[in-house]
Amino acid sequence: MANILEGLTVIDITQNVAGPFCSQILGDLGATVIKIERPGHGDDTRHWHPPLWGGESSTFLALNRNKKSVCIDLNDPKGQEIIHQLCKTADIFIHSLKPGSEESRGLGYDQLSSINPSLIYASISAFGDKGKMKNKPGYDPLIQAYSGIMSLTGNEGDDPARVGVSIVDMATGMWCLIGILSALQQRNQTGEGCKVTSSLLETGVAWTMLQMSTYMASGKLPKKLGTGMATTVPYQAFKTKGDQWAIIAAGNNRLFKNLCIALKIPELAEDPRFESNSVRVQHRQELQQLIEEQTVTYDVDELVDLLAEYNVPSCPINTLDRVLRDEQVNELEMIKAIEDFRVQDFRIIDLPFRINEERGHIQALPPLLGEHTEEVLTALNYSKEQLQQFKTKSVVG
Repeated sequence: MANILEGLTVIDITQNVAGPFCSQILGDLGATVIKIERPGHGDDTRHWHPPLWGGESSTFLALNRNKKSVCIDLNDPKGQEIIHQLCKTADIFIHSLKPGSEESRGLGYDQLSSINPSLIYASISAFGDKGKMKNKPGYDPLIQAYSGIMSLTGNEGDDPARVGVSIVDMATGMWCLIGILSALQQRNQTGEGCKVTSSLLETGVAWTMLQMSTYMASGKLPKKLGTGMATTVPYQAFKTKGDQWAIIAAGNNRLFKNLCIALKIPELAEDPRFESNSVRVQHRQELQQLIEEQTVTYDVDELVDLLAEYNVPSCPINTLDRVLRDEQVNELEMIKAIEDFRVQDFRIIDLPFRINEERGHIQALPPLLGEHTEEVLTALNYSKEQLQQFKTKSVVG
């Protein structure tokens, strides 16, 4: 991929998942990302293990390629001065500091934009930068709960369930990225920087858009439907042989008829209980039972192949080992093996889009803690004596 963001410099004062995911994408697109970490500790995800991959946190490795690690104490005035020097020539500044604490460190929007009026300043928080909860800490499972996502996840009557991936964290990183790219376009037109704000809570509420719209229209709280959807049937998982499962998505009358023919139950397509989607929704459980009486007689791959012959959308519920072996996934060349890295058998999940048939650009692999401190500070014209003084006083690491 052409490095479309080459020449841009990002100062990244984020940790955990949302912010690092955002800045990693910027790095994948060619920007120079300088990751600021706490001396002696670093990003919290360096300590999120097991599992370890080559002695390092697999979570940190997944979220921090294409970055330079610089250790600076943000609570020290000298450390804050170094950040100011970096921001003078930077294009983008991203932080996930608790709302209000950035100003106390001299790193607020007004403070940094006065140093560099063209700077794009992006912040990520848990509950947003307004309201009585703005200073509360928050992580993905808390926001899945608070935003209502958890009330929609799992099966009716079961204990609360979290979506199995960090959907709020990673999506917040994406929304922040969209804001940054939009701000870059504005800057190209006006020459001025601006402030981009995002939060886990706003992302969580946005993800409930369809269900919230249904509730606002009907006044009825949505029920948990497991793998199903409230508005379409059959559109869910069905058991197959050997305790395996397949998702079947017959989202209209034509597909439902094809499904019935494929499973040798064509009479269901003419049954008044199932003749349209609206009545199928009303008789969801009856229809599920009738379909599953057929699907359990097939091996999962056999069922998926059969339904493909009738153009009925379906697929197995894969475990991650199957995903890694999957022919279609590998044909897309999204999972890349990396050679000559300190971690053996290291692989990355590349960007899920291509520009001119190319994905992200691997400029650098995940850094060691403080690996680039001297390099970056030397480029700011700090002398060896100053660097040594900073290290002695634990301003940098």
